[in-house]
Amino acid sequence: MKTANILLAGFGGQGILFAGKFLAYSGLYEEKEISWLPSYGPEMRGGTSNCSVIISDSPVGSPIVNNPDVLLVMNMPSLDKFENAVVPGGKIFVDSTLIERKVQRDDVEVFYVPATKMAADAGVPTLANMILVGKIIKETAIVSFDNMDGVLKKVVSARKPELLELNKKALDAGYNF
Repeated sequence: MKTANILLAGFGGQGILFAGKFLAYSGLYEEKEISWLPSYGPEMRGGTSNCSVIISDSPVGSPIVNNPDVLLVMNMPSLDKFENAVVPGGKIFVDSTLIERKVQRDDVEVFYVPATKMAADAGVPTLANMILVGKIIKETAIVSFDNMDGVLKKVVSARKPELLELNKKALDAGYNF
């Protein structure tokens, strides 16, 4: 692996920052160089939220991702805003439950995952973000899926151990979609 520039975007409350933190910890767990830079609008829940994650074999010079290799979007405004920033040959992961329009570009690989519906059907309605992360891991191999248990133990609060299995279930669902 060289360097993976990842941008995750959606509304506040969709778990965008947590998903980014999870990916960053996954890189850290594999002893990669990482950067995690959250950004959210003043409204918090319901406002815009995005997160830049860089996972690299070499030191990260800047935490800002202007042209992602990988874009995860969970709402239409995010797709509208970031679609054209993705590098040619990049990958876009779309929550197709919440975003009806198709990606307009033909120089990127697009994965339409009905993550919000899958999460609701699986009884984990707040974990659509992790379903998409599971799909990212499957399609990019940026980090190893084998390390997910160890990473989840680092990022899920010790006060909420029941969330470990639920997050694992969501990751598995996305990975196997």
